[in-house]
Amino acid sequence: MSTAEHGGPVAAAERGALRIADRVIAKLAAHAAREALGGAPGHEHVPHRHRRPRAWVTVHAPRRRRGGRGRATIRLAVHLGYPADLAAVGTRLGRHVAERVGALAGVDVTEVAVDVERLHSGATTAAGTGRVR
Repeated sequence: MSTAEHGGPVAAAERGALRIADRVIAKLAAHAAREALGGAPGHEHVPHRHRRPRAWVTVHAPRRRRGGRGRATIRLAVHLGYPADLAAVGTRLGRHVAERVGALAGVDVTEVAVDVERLHSGATTAAGTGRVR
């Protein structure tokens, strides 16, 4: 805590502000998603080039009068292994991303939407075609 010219302490909110770019929060979200998906059932079937989730973020500035934190909504695009309980994987993924981004960026994550772009199974990996017939 720094001191003002008059010698008293200055609150953190009065000293300045920190703004984290949306693209940085998106990178944090993608990294958190990779952490969560690393141990997901069937993850070994997902080719390495598809193991990097993509993330989009919308950040709303905090309300200054209330001294609150910013709010963020996150959309993730992922490839998942199959068979797996997709609802459970999506729920775990959303919770993990919300917690990690909230802790690292200091924003309240109000929503995490998970888009499953593709499922990969042992059959698609073994056949090398990417399709199960």
